[in-house]
Amino acid sequence: MNILERYHGMEYGPAPEARNEADAWLAGRDFGKALFIGGHWQAATSGKTFETSDPSSGKLLAKVSDAGAVDIDAAVSAAAKALPKWSASSGYQRAKVLYAIGRAMQRHQRLLAVLESIDNGKPIRESRDIDVPLAIRHFIHHAGWAQALDRDFPGYKGVGVVGQIIPWNFPLLMLAWKIAPALAAGCTVVLKPAEFTPLTAILFAEICERAGVPIGVVNIVQGGPEAGAAIVNHPGIQKIAFTGSSEVGKIIRKATAGSGKKLSLELGGKSAFIVFEDADLDSAVEGLVDGIWFNQGQVCCAGSRLLVQEGIADAFIAKVKTRMSRLRVGSPLDKNTDIGPLVDLSQLDRVKGLVAEGAKQGAICWQPDAVLPSSGYYHLPTLATGVSPANILAQEEVFGPVLATMTFRNTEEAIELANNTRYGLAASVWSENVNLALHVAPQLKAGVVWVNGTNMFDAACGFGGYRESGFGREGGREGMFEYLAAKLPLGPAIKPAAASAQPVERSEGDAIDRTAKLFIGGKQVRPDGNYSIGIATAKGKLAGEVGLGNRKDIRDAVAAARACKGWPEATAYNRSQVLYYLAENLSGRTDEFAARLSELTGAGAKAAREEVEQSIERLFLYAGLADKFEGRVHQPPARAVTLALHEPVGVVGIVAPDNAPLLGLISLLAPALAMGNTVVAVPSEKYPLLATDLYQVIEYSDVPAGAINIVTGRSAELASVLAKHDDVDGLWVFADAETCAKAEADSVGNLKRVWTGNGRSLDWASADAAGDALLRRAVEVKNVWVPYGD
Repeated sequence: MNILERYHGMEYGPAPEARNEADAWLAGRDFGKALFIGGHWQAATSGKTFETSDPSSGKLLAKVSDAGAVDIDAAVSAAAKALPKWSASSGYQRAKVLYAIGRAMQRHQRLLAVLESIDNGKPIRESRDIDVPLAIRHFIHHAGWAQALDRDFPGYKGVGVVGQIIPWNFPLLMLAWKIAPALAAGCTVVLKPAEFTPLTAILFAEICERAGVPIGVVNIVQGGPEAGAAIVNHPGIQKIAFTGSSEVGKIIRKATAGSGKKLSLELGGKSAFIVFEDADLDSAVEGLVDGIWFNQGQVCCAGSRLLVQEGIADAFIAKVKTRMSRLRVGSPLDKNTDIGPLVDLSQLDRVKGLVAEGAKQGAICWQPDAVLPSSGYYHLPTLATGVSPANILAQEEVFGPVLATMTFRNTEEAIELANNTRYGLAASVWSENVNLALHVAPQLKAGVVWVNGTNMFDAACGFGGYRESGFGREGGREGMFEYLAAKLPLGPAIKPAAASAQPVERSEGDAIDRTAKLFIGGKQVRPDGNYSIGIATAKGKLAGEVGLGNRKDIRDAVAAARACKGWPEATAYNRSQVLYYLAENLSGRTDEFAARLSELTGAGAKAAREEVEQSIERLFLYAGLADKFEGRVHQPPARAVTLALHEPVGVVGIVAPDNAPLLGLISLLAPALAMGNTVVAVPSEKYPLLATDLYQVIEYSDVPAGAINIVTGRSAELASVLAKHDDVDGLWVFADAETCAKAEADSVGNLKRVWTGNGRSLDWASADAAGDALLRRAVEVKNVWVPYGD
């Protein structure tokens, strides 16, 4: 046999990672006392435990304490007790603790990696080279944020006690994503790992003991649904951070409605992997392997929908099949393994069921000719072709090594197919033409877009989604805001509107009777129901009547807002000019609006004029900021830059307050418009004539038709309609507590971003009720990764 024959005859031999240290750690710990609460290890009060097993064999690894509501209460109490001292500590003191955690994790890096692979099933190359190093980076990176907090986030402080619930697909990395920014912000933590993968969280708690984390600052509670529900519903927790399925995310959104808890959700995805005909196909194939078969496809941002241009589809699919046939499925501790087992038998059964259903719906499911290990929860990599956009494999998150393939003819069709999903977490764009890639990226409804790459993450760059992929960001500056709160100028509680309108005394005079209409699509239109309501002056006289808007009027207003393309596509400079012009035209009618304010609210002439002038000033403020509240460029430790782009949320519903009825409306309307959103506004229920008087000002201020839509009527009723409308992307509500809570609960249909005053009014004249704090609510941050170099 010559050298060439020997070369071609070589086969991979086993290259197992030693697990002796991990086995020694498992043997030396009492997992019946695995709850880390207030710096102490303890058993669950109930004495219950649950089992965690090795996915590669099904063998038992440990029986772990199963926390209940009593244990969660103890953990929250410990966190609350530690909060005052921890939040009052200097940024430097917190930075030292975060750095110490990172350095201690480095010392135990290999043990963490092996435990992660044993408990989760992911190949050791991934846990060793990706998960653990990135988790360490998060703690060291956030040590810097802790020390820079006062400089970079003036006026903000930690939100308080944080409840965190993490998934089983990246147990250690998700823990780092959650705990590092929380500690940097001065928060204390109660974290619940997933039942399937508790081990590295227990080791992390041991590391916290050794690293000098103050008692009660970090509490790790293992448990199942009871523990998770207890965290979500606990009144002593000020923020919930959850990563997991969209279905559970919706349950949490509903459970926290009206509680005042801050909430961030990082949920499921159905990410598009778009390959244009000018792409480097071999590189794209390798990117695809990383995009869908990384961690067995158990990744929320997995590129599970391959969209390939028709002209190269056959050649590309052939390359993909060749590459799939060379993927090695086997033991996660073998350094040659590409695909390990799924996390649990239940997950394996789910994936098999979805593949079978996809085939039943017409997909052709191909798998390489490979032999699976005799034990463990393994599934072969699967390529589904002939997939229709409605096929279950194209719409549902499989969370397994399954790739659904579709073709497209041109750029527009690629974007339409990519956005044809209820999710919006991530996407990959492959093209050698950077102009094309950067043309497509902003049009994709995804929080993260990778150009000629995939699954790139860094602590300095935000990660999170749109739509049913959740809201909030993790990592970077955006991720820090999730654990911080600004002091808003809160006023008294808002009282619910009267159940029925009081009779209004008609004024005497010769004025022609006039009923103000609704303002939809740039036109004044009659309400669908042809009902109107009388609006009283401060003296109880009839000031006029306004249309009583209903569900169909909101439907029409949302459709008009969605159809308005000119406003979100306008440059920020053009939007600023329109807002300046709006302010200019309102200024010309200061006396008229001041008189109306005084008539309706009973405010003195001076106070009424001040409110009008403050409204004009507020328009000027946001006109000036329209082209200045910009994104950032991050420089992660890679040959890439990350463009953190500010994008409009979309169609934003606004339910304006009764207090300061003109200034409150303008203070909400202006930042939303400045950032390119289109708006459906429900003005003050008590004083809507101030909004209807604005119609003429809007009409001759060059505002595109549909950018501003105004529907008068009952605030509580219309707020609920806006919350339930799945084509509304964001909702801001300043009303009574019951209306605010209902709006949050009703928003679960599409998980729109909801901001409420929790039943409290704001001092709209305060500088704290204006500026960047509101602009941040008016944008989504999209992180676009652009590689450079050869």
